[in-house]
Amino acid sequence: MAYLVTTCEVSQRRACEVVRAPRSMVRYRHRRPDDAALRARPKDLARERRLNQMLKREGTMVKLKKVRHLYSEEWLQVKRRKGRKKASGTRAPLVIPQAPNQHWSLDFVSDVFAFGRCFRVLAVIDDFSAECLCLVANTSLSGLRVGRELDRIIAARRRPAMIVSDNGTDFTSMAILRWSQEKIGWDYIAPVKPQQNSFIESFNARLRDELLNKRCSRP
Repeated sequence: MAYLVTTCEVSQRRACEVVRAPRSMVRYRHRRPDDAALRARPKDLARERRLNQMLKREGTMVKLKKVRHLYSEEWLQVKRRKGRKKASGTRAPLVIPQAPNQHWSLDFVSDVFAFGRCFRVLAVIDDFSAECLCLVANTSLSGLRVGRELDRIIAARRRPAMIVSDNGTDFTSMAILRWSQEKIGWDYIAPVKPQQNSFIESFNARLRDELLNKRCSRP
C-alpha cells in the first residue's frame, strides 16, 4: 500500500481501491498500553516462583497468558541443564586379581518380556573365581537398590578391596557415590572401553546365551 502511494503518487484511498483492501486496515493504530513497566518488574522476580501471583499481590492485575508471553519475550526462561558430569573415579588399567574378594565387577543386562515390557538384571561377580555373587532382576533397579544388594553380599562374605563398573548413570548416581565413599573403593572404566571390564562382559555374554536367549518352544 505504501509502495503505491509513494511510487505511483496516488492517494491512499485510490491505492486501497486498486488492491481491494479496506482503508480501516491501513489506518489502524494499535492502542495496546505500554508494557515497559510490566516488562521490567518480571525481570526482578524472574528467580522467584509464581510470577503471576506475585504481580497480583502487588496490585498488577494481568492474565497469566500475558505474563508468560512477556516472560518468554524477555528470555527469562530457565536455561536447559547440560548433561551431568560423569563421575571420574579412578581409571586404572585392568588388574588381574590374585585372590578372591580382591576385585568385584558389576553391570546391568537388559532384556524384554514376551509382552513387551523391559527388565534389567544386576550381575555381580568375583573377578578371581568368576563366581556369580548376585543376580537381581527387576523392571527398575535404582542406586539405592544396588547399594542394598552389595551390602547383603558383603554381609555374607568378606568386603572386597575394589569394585569395578562402567560410567553409566546407574553407577554414578548420588546414592552410589555416597555408598562407595562410606564403604569401599570404586573403580570406573574409561568411557566406551568395555574391554577394561572384560570379566563382567564375558559373564554377561554367557548369561545371555545360556539364560536370556533361551525360548521355550510351544507345543
